[in-house]
Amino acid sequence: MKQIILGTAGHIDHGKTSLVKAISGYDTDRLKEEKQRGITIELGFASLDLPGGAHIGIVDVPGHEKFVKNMVAGATGIDVVAMIIAADEGVMPQTREHLEICTLLGIQYGFVVLTKIDLVDDEWAELVSEDIREFVEGTFLENAPVIPVSSISGEGIPEFINTLDDFCSKIPDKKHGGLFRLPVDRVFTMKGFGTVITGTLISGKISVGETIMIYPSDTKSKIRGLQVHDKQVNSAESGMRTAINFQGIEKASVNRGDVIARPETLKNSYMLDVEFNLLKSNERPVKNRERARFHTGTSELPCNIILLDRETLAPGETAIVQLRLDLPVACVKDDHFVIRSYSPVRTLGGGRILNPVPVKHKRFKKDINAHLQSLTNADNELLIELHAKIAGYAEIKYADLPIMTNLSGKQLDNALQSLMSKRMVIQTDKEFKRYIHKNTLAAFKKTVSDLLSKYHETHPLKNGMPKGELSSKFPPILSDKLFNQMLNMMTKTKEIIISENTIQLPDHRVTLKADQSDVKEKIIDTYLRNKLQPPYFKELVKTLNLDPADSKNVLMLLVNEGTIIKVKNELFFHADVIEELKNRLIDYLKSNTEISTPQFKEMTGASRKYTIPLLEYFDASNVTIRIGDLRKLRKQ
Repeated sequence: MKQIILGTAGHIDHGKTSLVKAISGYDTDRLKEEKQRGITIELGFASLDLPGGAHIGIVDVPGHEKFVKNMVAGATGIDVVAMIIAADEGVMPQTREHLEICTLLGIQYGFVVLTKIDLVDDEWAELVSEDIREFVEGTFLENAPVIPVSSISGEGIPEFINTLDDFCSKIPDKKHGGLFRLPVDRVFTMKGFGTVITGTLISGKISVGETIMIYPSDTKSKIRGLQVHDKQVNSAESGMRTAINFQGIEKASVNRGDVIARPETLKNSYMLDVEFNLLKSNERPVKNRERARFHTGTSELPCNIILLDRETLAPGETAIVQLRLDLPVACVKDDHFVIRSYSPVRTLGGGRILNPVPVKHKRFKKDINAHLQSLTNADNELLIELHAKIAGYAEIKYADLPIMTNLSGKQLDNALQSLMSKRMVIQTDKEFKRYIHKNTLAAFKKTVSDLLSKYHETHPLKNGMPKGELSSKFPPILSDKLFNQMLNMMTKTKEIIISENTIQLPDHRVTLKADQSDVKEKIIDTYLRNKLQPPYFKELVKTLNLDPADSKNVLMLLVNEGTIIKVKNELFFHADVIEELKNRLIDYLKSNTEISTPQFKEMTGASRKYTIPLLEYFDASNVTIRIGDLRKLRKQ
């Protein structure tokens, strides 16, 4: 059976609730205060089966200007709107505001109902009808029928039903795939059941027994029971007015404005990138950082409007803006929203969400503004590519793409496979499905090459740049895992060479100047002559009257070449000397099994300040193993 949601709209006291009662038999004013004052304050709900077989859920909204926020909440999920205009009053302020809101929320189907026709004569009714045709000109109701009715006498009610039936046949069937989402519009408790919430199921499907999550609180619960139009059901799907009974959830844990969805399918955010249209009917422009009220789904949240490419937005203009919210919200790309002024409260405009989980943007950045503008009409592949570009080193996660693109799983997979085959995006993590844009990799490669080139120029005697130092030149958002992964990509394509913890360009060669070659020979000669009792480096510099920084670079070059061995800080030996001593030590241990420190001291003929570091060096080099105060030959 086709499921359609009908919503009422219009000025206070124009007969919305009476019409709903006349067609369905339901009195949607359930509150005592509503009965006493004779006005609708809260949302009302009813249902109706049409002759053509469609099942209609009806949302009756308040018409008073003080309760427009409730009207916006009720308009979520509406498929067709009945714009109610009383024949005795005609078009009024809330008629105009409600039509603006319906337009901003993307409602495409609707018709006008001229109520209280029994209170006016034919001539007056015709005049009001002419005003209505002028009022709806240029809107989605421009060519819609105008149906005169009287909820008292029943005149026009059959025509209303037939018109609604005709509209329902034109409205496309809902797609039941995609993310399950239900914005909460009502929360109450029932004796014997516990907490119950109601709302219009705007996408997806859900069944009894499934685990759900309440956003933005991230509270989890199981579905104990489902009702659709007062009937117990095992499952519900998009387009249905649905009541959900939870297990173990207190009423205080759920509020109107929350969204019910499956765990980890939505993401809370304090920021939204949106396409914002400021209504022509506004008397003044909107300024950057202006305070406002943000409405989407059934929620209302305070926010600041950040104009990214201008200081003011004039009435009738559209711009890409970032909304910064006081509280988090869980949205999906292409969700519609309404913005109302903070005080006095009036509808300013609205539009649709481009990115529900953006990063904070700096103003007047041309590349960012261009990317955001492209999101407004991008195809599936371009949409993913743009998000990958904007993410940069942060990478995009597959888990976030459904809400960032509003694509089904199959659409998403097809687009990603195509982009990867073209090498437009690169998968950086198969387990968690993370991706970067090709431009991000290209930028990384260029930065690495530039940094290494500069480093080689500044430190010509060093083989390469320490890996940690190179990593520190990149923003913290670049993870160690991605940093190493991109370095490995550069290694495979022979753009860099990694040696232990240093990185160099392939064409880098250490070259000594004439005076440095002389220093090199002096250092080698000193360590060869002094054998096992060489001077500590500071003494060597002083004795040979060398420049400390320059000679240290030459010394480390000799260490990297293997000519000189570093035993400990400031203490170095010639490699031939160390090799000769090692061979003597091994021969001794093969004959005597073990050696003490005094015996080793006697073997070297050196003082204790050399013998202890040398013993520790041979331990660290896996030549010997220390057992108590003795050394033995380590088994190879």
